[in-house]
Amino acid sequence: MLSADLIDSLFPVDLPSPVHWAQRYPERALPAGAEVTRFAPSPTGWLHIGGIFTASVSLDLARHSAGRYLLRIEDTDQARFEEGALDQFEEGFAYFGIRADESDSPGTGDPGRYGPYTQSARAEIYQTYVRELLRQGKAYPCFATKEELSAIADKQKAAGALPGYYGDWAIWRDAPQDQVQARLDAGDPYVIRFRSPGIGGHRVSYIDEIRGELSFDDNRNDVVILKSSDQALRLPTYHLAHAVDDHLMRVTLVVRSEEWISSVPLHHQLFDALGFPRVRYAHVAPLMKQDGGSRRKLSKRKDPEASVNYYIDQGIPAEAVQYYLRGLANARLAELPLPQALAEPLRLGEFGVAGPLLDVAKLDDVSADYVATLSGEQILDLVLPWADVYDKDLASVIRAERALALRALAVEREDTESPRKDLRKWADFRTVYGFFFPAIFELVADPADERFGGLSPDLVRAMASGFAAGYTEPGPDVAWFEQIRELAGTLGFALRRKDYKKNPDAYPGDIADASAVIRVLLTGTRQSPDLAETANALGRAEVLRRVTALS
Repeated sequence: MLSADLIDSLFPVDLPSPVHWAQRYPERALPAGAEVTRFAPSPTGWLHIGGIFTASVSLDLARHSAGRYLLRIEDTDQARFEEGALDQFEEGFAYFGIRADESDSPGTGDPGRYGPYTQSARAEIYQTYVRELLRQGKAYPCFATKEELSAIADKQKAAGALPGYYGDWAIWRDAPQDQVQARLDAGDPYVIRFRSPGIGGHRVSYIDEIRGELSFDDNRNDVVILKSSDQALRLPTYHLAHAVDDHLMRVTLVVRSEEWISSVPLHHQLFDALGFPRVRYAHVAPLMKQDGGSRRKLSKRKDPEASVNYYIDQGIPAEAVQYYLRGLANARLAELPLPQALAEPLRLGEFGVAGPLLDVAKLDDVSADYVATLSGEQILDLVLPWADVYDKDLASVIRAERALALRALAVEREDTESPRKDLRKWADFRTVYGFFFPAIFELVADPADERFGGLSPDLVRAMASGFAAGYTEPGPDVAWFEQIRELAGTLGFALRRKDYKKNPDAYPGDIADASAVIRVLLTGTRQSPDLAETANALGRAEVLRRVTALS
């Protein structure tokens, strides 16, 4: 065991003791059963939708138990820090309404007394506990180089031994003090490793809040807990930071991805070595994607919907996404109306252990159902902030023609038990409703346009001019479509589909082909809402401008 003088020489002389930090971060005064949870993303890349899923679970568990939810930024991997990642985190949390009770960033939560909540600002705290582990002989400095570690791995492979830094393979585990001192005097860089108490072949178990009792081989690796001494800012690895931070922040339940399940034996060893009570864990299965005949994890590299930016850029309503994700977590919530499902508490006992399937098509349907419940005013209030960023021209048009936008949104949506559901996300607004606005609608001027379905240009012109000449506006007592039917009959179209199918050579087309001419002229497409309601929303002058635009 190294001397106290040598150990203390590795740290600042004024480094506080563990007692100082225990007093600085006392037990929380919360009611019995209150959960303190956290979400702890690393700014080494953009935020995954699985992160929103996990953060939402942590937030829900804290809220429904009168507890606290924290946002902690785990930025100890400074070499892989990605510029802009924190801004993206803030944007994602704001979009999905995930606001922490305690956070360093005003955009994501409020300051709390257990901060700082950014790990790079907590270096002094970690050093206190590393020094304590060294003093107790539970950690040691390791000067092994990359080349030496590689050589050890090669020898283990050749010998059929399990990989890792342990036992006789841990060449600095029991190094004499004079050897350590010599390397320190030479200024050689070193890391601090945890001296694992694990025994090869020994099994340990614990209760996971989702998965029940799990059993593993105990950890025997002497993992690095404090990074290399040659770094300007000396920070811990995730393992030590997790134990120290979750203890001092008084976290009661850690909700995290299942990839960390295998680390639980090590983390329990660290909690025990530091004298901390063990924290409870709930390991969430990752979101999956159907790929051909099999499922795989939703991939940052392959799947655009894996990124939080996908939902923000497309303007998929946050409430719809949250509702869908909650249904993946607890299937019973998918059967409830959206407001009730968002208000109901999540239950860890109802989580599956297999990764839930994120189906974008299903999410689109959920989103369409949600949008169909909104009023026109609500839709515009949500579309405009999105358009201000992603479609500025559309935003300008809507603001200039708000009354027209509301008339357009009322078509087949108001006063009906089955409202239209073709608006799924705000990025669809221009496609679905853009034709209502003269400023962005492109007039159909070519009578030979393929959208007329191959009708002769002369017949298209005749249909348009005849409609304009006798145009009657929609009204309560107006059989509006009859003007199209009468005109079509005059021009030789079959007024019944079965007549046309029986003798197609006798007609230029049927009533559907005739009405498609007017539909294309008014909307630019053969697929559009009810023609009479559309014409009513456009107004007489605009209807006539469009049907008389043919060259």
